[in-house]
Amino acid sequence: MSHDFEMRPLEIVEHRLANGLRVAMNPDPSVPVVSLAVYYNVGSRNERADRTGFAHLFEHMMFQGSDNVPKAGHFQYIMKAGGTMNGTTSSERTNYYETLPANQLPLALWLESDRMRSLAVTQENLDNQREAVKEEKRLRYDNQPYGQIFDMINEMIYKNFANAHSTIGSMDHLDAATVEDVQEFFRIYYAPNNAVLTLSGAFDVDKAKALVEQYFGDIPAQPLPDEIDVNEPPEVASTYREWQDPLAPFPAFLIGWKIPPRRTPEFNALYLAGKILYDGESSRLYQKLVKGDESVIQLFGFTDERRGPSSIFIGAIPKPEMDVSVIRETIMREIHDLAAHGPTAEDMEKIENQLVNDSVRSRQSSMARAQAIAEFALYDGDPELINTELDELLSITAEQIRHAVGVYLNTDNRALLDVVPAVAARN
Repeated sequence: MSHDFEMRPLEIVEHRLANGLRVAMNPDPSVPVVSLAVYYNVGSRNERADRTGFAHLFEHMMFQGSDNVPKAGHFQYIMKAGGTMNGTTSSERTNYYETLPANQLPLALWLESDRMRSLAVTQENLDNQREAVKEEKRLRYDNQPYGQIFDMINEMIYKNFANAHSTIGSMDHLDAATVEDVQEFFRIYYAPNNAVLTLSGAFDVDKAKALVEQYFGDIPAQPLPDEIDVNEPPEVASTYREWQDPLAPFPAFLIGWKIPPRRTPEFNALYLAGKILYDGESSRLYQKLVKGDESVIQLFGFTDERRGPSSIFIGAIPKPEMDVSVIRETIMREIHDLAAHGPTAEDMEKIENQLVNDSVRSRQSSMARAQAIAEFALYDGDPELINTELDELLSITAEQIRHAVGVYLNTDNRALLDVVPAVAARN
């Protein structure tokens, strides 16, 4: 794509503590707030086959108090200071983040350092957070129509257990977990040398550096965990499954493809193909299925970005009287068309506008900047990549998109999950 758009690079100051904690600071005085993100290099990909769900259990445990912070104190301190906060778990990492008025930076650093140093891993906390995770699983997965289909499609796409199993994990594994298991997991993965800390917003770099040193400097490093093998054979694990969903009001389906790892030219090309096919109301499939013949209640498409083999899903909930197979044919025909003819000049222009708009928008948020910088620091060892990411995507050509779609999406090497309402299945 040819473009003449120039974005001013973000200022990034890198620093590493003696204990191995990587720090990336992005001073930006435009708004008097500061965002802090701590990314730990542990996700579901790191879990043992008999201890799944640990990475996510930890996200809950991390709010249960530490030496100087009472249970649920983390929330209260942040709220009272006028801030927001959260934590999330993925296959790749666990992150914790807060945005506060700029003068509250010491509070945020103190809170994050206290739990990195001295999380309260007690039997009582383990028991109540185990129950909290079970409740979350019931609410978000088991008792939601279509709630389990994304976990199922991952098991159909990936053969390697590290990639295939869900972040919510097995409740039996959580029940079997001892306090010692959890303490060991904390010691190995929640170490300063297995983490990245990023700051973005209104702060003085030298003062911030001194504060980070003061709060995190004396937390001991740990031996780094073993590298994980996330390699995959090219073929999907399973091409077809029918799932009788007792809660689904209508049939639905999800198609999944295995694609190359994030930041490869192929991944980038397929990410852009996703924008053309399913991202937003102007996308081809939205225009055809939702707007055009109005055959679906909902269309979903998603690019799951991972350090190892990644994936793309496209699915739909058809309207009750519609033929599911016709809708699937429409999707595959659009993919075939993109593989045969590539994106149009208009598609490429639209992608460019979308990418530039997304980039400008995300840069306006100190939290979006902190998180993007943390990801590049953790996954690629280079927080400066935030400044070249847009150019990297804009350099992908229409021919690269056409070719990648032909190789990875326009193929029988895909997983199809058919969701049948259990009521219909019984009749």
